[in-house]
Amino acid sequence: MTTTGYRTPTGDAAAVPAAGDGEADAAASAGARPGRAALPAPYLRWLAGAQLGALGDAALAFALGWAAAAHGGAAAGLVLTVITTARTALVLVGGAVADRRGARRVMLAGDAVMLAATLALAAAAGVLGSPLGLLLLAALVIGVVDAFYLPASGSVPRLLVPAADLPRALALRQAGGQAAALLGAPLGGALVAAGGLPAAALADAASFAVLLLVLLLLPVSDPRPAPPAGIGKAKNSTARNSTAGIGTAGNSTAGNSTAGNSTERPSGPVREAVAGVRLVSGDRLLRAALLLAGAAAGAVLPVVSLLGPLLARSAGWGAGAAGLVAGAQGAGVLVVAVLLARRGARPGRPPRGAGAEAAAGLCAAAAGIALLAAAPVPAAAVTGGLLTGAGSGLFAGRLGPLVLGAAPDTHLSRVQALLTLVQSAALVLSTGVLGLLADTAGPRLPIALCALATAAAGVLALASPVLRRA
Repeated sequence: MTTTGYRTPTGDAAAVPAAGDGEADAAASAGARPGRAALPAPYLRWLAGAQLGALGDAALAFALGWAAAAHGGAAAGLVLTVITTARTALVLVGGAVADRRGARRVMLAGDAVMLAATLALAAAAGVLGSPLGLLLLAALVIGVVDAFYLPASGSVPRLLVPAADLPRALALRQAGGQAAALLGAPLGGALVAAGGLPAAALADAASFAVLLLVLLLLPVSDPRPAPPAGIGKAKNSTARNSTAGIGTAGNSTAGNSTAGNSTERPSGPVREAVAGVRLVSGDRLLRAALLLAGAAAGAVLPVVSLLGPLLARSAGWGAGAAGLVAGAQGAGVLVVAVLLARRGARPGRPPRGAGAEAAAGLCAAAAGIALLAAAPVPAAAVTGGLLTGAGSGLFAGRLGPLVLGAAPDTHLSRVQALLTLVQSAALVLSTGVLGLLADTAGPRLPIALCALATAAAGVLALASPVLRRA
């Protein structure tokens, strides 16, 4: 494939000139420090389009939630549940399809579907208003497209960026995503105030049109399809990955079908999704990293989104204090992501331990959650939110490159899909349990339990040789 970076059979990064000299010069002048190469210009262009799309999605999400709230709390919850359920149910299949058909092709199809869907939503809402049936249909389309789009887009940094620059590239993406999340709700509110749900849908449609154009001009060719699950033989694999068709994580790609074996039947996306699960479960680093990601999602994410507002209500601090805590958490993530994006590998400097730093980030987040649990005044709670965000930002910024860098070239999207599934499942389970516990014992106890769980995950990660040496 034609990209600005690819994996050699040994897992090292090699540069492939995919842009003209003018683009290379522009990328080199984009804030590069001496001794550290700038991120490739095609990646920066894709990232700009992707973050514009994320901003449009956040604005539309606010508009859909606002419109659903007019039908009552149960209806609003049902709209969100439809999105999450569809995405969770299909994400493994979506990852298999992206690996088979190519990430760029899947993203082009997803953006085209969403462009048509948002235009249709704007037209329907302009005529019918916002009936619950229309909102549920829109939620279903969003959830289905997300299931295929998220794994594909998660693999793009690996296709466009050399391995040494993956941490910076993913940190910059994290910073942009956090900024889009912070700005999306105010933008959605302004659009709804100006033109209702149709205005928000049209704005999101415009972002999809821009992203479609960016993807069409992206210098990435879809890779050769991976061999069907159970047919190909891994190249350069070690004995620990003996399953046919699965390469050693980070060191190989799956080979072609065995010559002369005409009795094998082509596999479908479900079987290839299962092959992705087998790959992760058989790779020590990927298995440990995804388990850690699930533990962090279940213990950290519900704190600010669910337990923080409950604490503010029970303590009589008001909605303003809850908003400050959430804003501080987002600011902590954003600041750390920007710092990680600016920090890159330099010649002569030994690589840092990404696994150890990710574990340290969890320990810092645990300290912030503990401070939130014991906060006597809003100022202490805001400080706890800031520390929680900084720790979770460090964790995500260091674990993400580990997972993406360890995935074989033929299983990039499937590994990203499984990461999404693990985090979503852990979040859904923990949110329900923590909500019930908060109703019976007050919010401070579940927040304290989240702090203990987060600290335990961080300590176990530090004690894990495979993560500590990663």
